[in-house]
Amino acid sequence: MSVSPYLFFSGDCAAAFTRYQEVFGGELQLMTHADLPEGAEPMPGAEPHHVMHASLAVGDGMLMGSDDPTGDGGPKVGVAVAYTAPDERVANQLFDALADGGEVTMPFAATFWSRGFGACNDRFGVAWMVDTAGEP
Repeated sequence: MSVSPYLFFSGDCAAAFTRYQEVFGGELQLMTHADLPEGAEPMPGAEPHHVMHASLAVGDGMLMGSDDPTGDGGPKVGVAVAYTAPDERVANQLFDALADGGEVTMPFAATFWSRGFGACNDRFGVAWMVDTAGEP
C-alpha cells in the first residue's frame, strides 16, 4: 500500500509540475483536457489547456495533481507535502528550489529532531516540509 499526495490547481498545474520536475527530476506525465480520447467528457468548466492528470515519480513515491476548474486559485491550506532527503546538502538544495518565488515559513536549519529541516509555501501556494533522513 502507498499514499501519494494529489494536488489541485486552478490553471497552473502544468507549470507547477514542470517546476517540480526541475526540482526533483523524475518522469513527468501530463494529460490535458485537449488530450482526452474521442467521446470522453471533460470536467465542466475545464479549458483545453487545463491538466486532467499529472504524475511525477519522486524517489520511491508519486506526486500527482490536476487543474480543478471549480477552484479559486488561492493557497492550499491544512496540508503540506513532506519530503525527506538523504542528507543536509540535498535537503537544503531542494528547500531553496521549492522556496524560490514562494514564502519561507521556517528557514532551513538543524533542529532537535533533524540535521536539517525547513518549511515553505512554493510559488504555486503548495506548502512543503523538507526534512533530512537519519538521526539529528
